[in-house]
Amino acid sequence: MKSTLYSLLLLCPGFVFAQEIDQAVLAKIRKEGLENSKVQDIAHHLTDVSGPRLTNSPGFQRAAEWSVSELKKWGLQKAEIQEWGEFGKGWQVEKSYLAMTKPYYMPLIGIPRAWTAGTQGPVTGEVALVNIQTEEDLKKYADGKLAGKILLTRPNVDSGPTFKADATRYTAEELDKMVPAVASPTINVPEQMERLRVQRAFRARVDSTMKAQNVKLEIVGRPGREGTFFTSNGASYRGDSPIANPAFEIAPEHAGLIARLIESGIPVTLEAESATTFFDKKLTTGNVIAEIAGTDPKLKDEVVMLGGHLDSWHSATGATDNAAGCAVMLEAIRILQTAGLKPKRTIRIALWSGEEQGLHGSRNYVKNTFGDPQTMKLLPAHEKLSAYYNIDNGTGRIRGIYLQGNEGPRAIFEKWLASFSDIIDHPTITIRNTGGTDHQSFDAVGLPGFQFIQDGIEYGTRTHHTNMDTYERLVMDDLKQMATVVAAFVYNTAQLDQKIPRKELPKPRAN
Repeated sequence: MKSTLYSLLLLCPGFVFAQEIDQAVLAKIRKEGLENSKVQDIAHHLTDVSGPRLTNSPGFQRAAEWSVSELKKWGLQKAEIQEWGEFGKGWQVEKSYLAMTKPYYMPLIGIPRAWTAGTQGPVTGEVALVNIQTEEDLKKYADGKLAGKILLTRPNVDSGPTFKADATRYTAEELDKMVPAVASPTINVPEQMERLRVQRAFRARVDSTMKAQNVKLEIVGRPGREGTFFTSNGASYRGDSPIANPAFEIAPEHAGLIARLIESGIPVTLEAESATTFFDKKLTTGNVIAEIAGTDPKLKDEVVMLGGHLDSWHSATGATDNAAGCAVMLEAIRILQTAGLKPKRTIRIALWSGEEQGLHGSRNYVKNTFGDPQTMKLLPAHEKLSAYYNIDNGTGRIRGIYLQGNEGPRAIFEKWLASFSDIIDHPTITIRNTGGTDHQSFDAVGLPGFQFIQDGIEYGTRTHHTNMDTYERLVMDDLKQMATVVAAFVYNTAQLDQKIPRKELPKPRAN
């Protein structure tokens, strides 16, 4: 009967919306978040101090352990790195050098590809230009022609001048276009994972062909501009996967230079040396988890969650992807604690691992805690979660929120956003789904999972998965705004008489 009544209430607009925002609490949150912020220091520790944070690497472990330590200092309970299962090998670069030596000397902008072997000392060789994108392409190189060569694949992209600004903010008109009448199709995570599996399998076949032909080194030109390149996964991280051949990825301008020389009939020689370390003694990993305990006798067993992914790629320090999101969420928790607030519901923060390889940390946490999207067999905790809020769209300030197809909370989110009208320009709520990050893991089992709309800044042009994703790319005033807004959303959710409305439960997903 209780469940039926709750479902009927969801059909009544405004059923949770009569509750007024506690203006005194909001003032405390705003003062702490906007005037006494510690987000800059948090971001410094997650980027400059921790370094690159591939899952299961020393950098990830440094960031996770530091985060747990800070959460404990702030008085949170159950702060720990909570294991979720096997991820695979950690990996990091120990040494990296790459240069063209003929027809003249030029140092090249590049880095070893993730999860590839080192060169075992300096290597020198003539470059062969190849294009291996399909199985048919691979067959062309199966006759031994590549033996002893250094291979170069250049990107099929335009890396010339652009007359568009790298950094942008949404205009009111652009935000208005994000508000369609119906939700966009839900991102199919199993399909994403299958595409990744197929890509990894093909990559393994390419690597075995190169290894059989004694190729010295592979150089992959990556998309990008002006020395910035978008990094990628060079090989499998699975515990039982073979070690991939040495490989570098380089800026498109340098890949283009080498390719044009070769196409002009001018031989090119490169020299390189890389040293990489695999960490395969412990293949399991975990997420950073901590709580502010709820205080209401009837509601303290219910949970409001906030989070972002702590892991990054390896070519920089993962500042906007996603130290920014983690710094914001840590700062939001610090704001609530420092302000002395006592939420009715428990507030739980999660900093995820393995997001970049397929949302592994959040997907396994949800499966272990709330339910399995494959079978839709739900655990008791599923009924206890009110909402999950995620940040993973760079350093840009919050401009609104994606409802992820869940129309129920629109009215209350409008009210909460309106309370920040002085720091949120043209607040926008869209029914649209947005994908590519950890709120999808919650959405997959019918839990309210939300990603905020953020200004793009340089995310798609300069920082997302690039060798330039460093501390300098962070806009501190934007991070302060985000942390303040998130803290208010999380606290308001914890204080509601009812949980955030839910969508209809999804059907079980095929494997």
